[in-house]
Parts: sequence; structure tokens; C-alpha cells
Amino acid sequence: MEIGETLQQCVVREVKEETGLDIEITGLLGIYTDPNHVIAYSDGEVRQEFNLTYLGRIVSGNITVSDESSEVRFIDPTEFDHIPIHDTVRLRLHHHAQDRETPHLG
Repeated sequence: MEIGETLQQCVVREVKEETGLDIEITGLLGIYTDPNHVIAYSDGEVRQEFNLTYLGRIVSGNITVSDESSEVRFIDPTEFDHIPIHDTVRLRLHHHAQDRETPHLG
């Protein structure tokens, strides 16, 4: 997040930087925390992961790799069982498929 921007502005900017796509925020899927999702980085830093997942829709742009991404593509949900996806991400994908009316909190 950059100084002076809202969280939603940050999401829109980051999506553009990493995918080439311009989006608009349409809602909040949820706030996700899992005390077991701990990431240890090669520099010795250790973090407990949390995530705010927004819903959005593409308004313009072209999907493209940037210096912040190594591969960018759309994936059909039928492929999810055949690719490595962390359990916390899998939960978010499951909630998105459910088209939930209220955000997940937890």
C-alpha cells in the first residue's frame, strides 16, 4: 500500500501492475486468518498470513506478465484439483464459487 491510497485503490493498482487488467471493486468476499498459515522467507523473516479478499470485475486492459509476475492466465475451476493451491486459497476459491451473500469473517 502506498501513502495516500485507500485499500481499494491499492487493490486496483496492484491488479493492474501484476496482470495488466483494470478492475473495479464490486464487494468483499471476506477476511481470512489462519494461525497455521505461517510463511518463512529466505531472509529469515517469518509472518502469519492474513488476507482481505475483494470481489471485482474487469473493466479494461489486456492480461499480460509484468516484472511483478511470472505467469498470468485465467484458470477454469475444473483445473483446481490438478494444480497446487494452498488450503487457505482453496477456501477463498470455494467461497467465491458459492456466490456468498455476506463476507466470510474468520
